[in-house]
Amino acid sequence: MSRSLTSWVLTDGKAGDELPCLGVAEALGLAPEIRRVAPRAPYSWLMPWGPVDPRERPAAPGSPLAPPFPDLLIASGRRAVPALRAVKRASGGRTYTVFLKDPRTGPGAADFIWAPSYDRIRGPNVLTTSTSPHRIRAERLAAARAAPDRRLAALARPRVAVLAGGDSRHHRFTSRDVARFSDDLANLAQTGASLMITASRRTPPTLRSALEALAAGHGGFFWDGTGENPYLSLLALADAIVVTADSFNMVGEAAATGAPILVFEPSGGHMKVRTFLDGLKTAGIVHVFHGRLVGERYEPLDSTPIIAAAVEEGLARHRRALDLVDPNLPPE
Repeated sequence: MSRSLTSWVLTDGKAGDELPCLGVAEALGLAPEIRRVAPRAPYSWLMPWGPVDPRERPAAPGSPLAPPFPDLLIASGRRAVPALRAVKRASGGRTYTVFLKDPRTGPGAADFIWAPSYDRIRGPNVLTTSTSPHRIRAERLAAARAAPDRRLAALARPRVAVLAGGDSRHHRFTSRDVARFSDDLANLAQTGASLMITASRRTPPTLRSALEALAAGHGGFFWDGTGENPYLSLLALADAIVVTADSFNMVGEAAATGAPILVFEPSGGHMKVRTFLDGLKTAGIVHVFHGRLVGERYEPLDSTPIIAAAVEEGLARHRRALDLVDPNLPPE
C-alpha cells in the first residue's frame, strides 16, 4: 500500500481496542496517527448510538477529530463509533472507515467491518475470522528468535510463556482461582519447564504476587515492568504458552506462534468465550491447562494479513469510485 496514504487509529485508548487497529495498519505498511476520544457524560452513556460529544466534533477547537482527515480511519470500541461517523460526514465521504469488532449499530456503521466469527453481525461489508488482528507478525517472531532476549534465552527448555490477564466483564479471579492457577503452574515448573511470566494491568495483586513468587522459587522469569518489554520474545521462544481465558487478544496472539496453547479459565465465562475456545480446541490449537504440557505444534494462525488484505481491497475500490465523482460537486 502506498505510504503516501494518510491514516488514523481511533479509539478511547483501551489497549484491547488500540493494539488490533495498529496491527492492521502496520500490516498495510502504514504508520498511523493515533487519535483518542474521551467523551463526557451523558454522551458516553448513549454510545455507540448517540451523537459525538460536542467538544470532540471535528470543527471544535482542540478536537481529536480535527482535520485534515485521513484517507483511512481504523477504529474500535463503542465510544469510537459516533466519532467515526462524524469523520465520515465531515470528510464528505472521502475517508474510508474501518471498524474492528461489532459496532452494535449494524453493518452500516463503517465502510468495512471486521468481527470475530462468534459475533452475529453479518453483511456484504463484514469479514469474520476466528482470531482477532494483532501486531505479532511472523517476521517479528523470527527476528526475536534470531536475537533472543538474554533474560529468557538462558532459561532451560522447555520454555513456557505464561500470559496472565485478570478480572474482566465476564471473568473474575477468586482466591480459589488464584490458588488453582498457582498450583498448576508450580506442578508444571516441577517437571522441569521454565516459566516466562508476564502480567497485565488487570491482573489482581494477589495473583501478581503469586506469579512473582513462582518465578523466584522455580528459577523462572517474571517481568516486573523494568527493562525492555519481553512480550514478543516470550512468544517467540515459547515451546508452549499458558494463557488465561479472559483475553481473546492474548489467545489470538499466542496462536500466531504455532506453539500449543494451554488455557486456564477463571470463574465466570460467556458463551462467546466458549464458542471461541471450542473452535480452537477442535483445530488442535488450544487445550485445557491442568498443570502439564499437552498438544503439538501447528501451522501458525494469524488473521491479521487476511483482514489487512480485505481492507486494502475495499480502500482501492473506494478510491476508484471517488475518481468518478466530479470534484466540483458538493459532498452529499
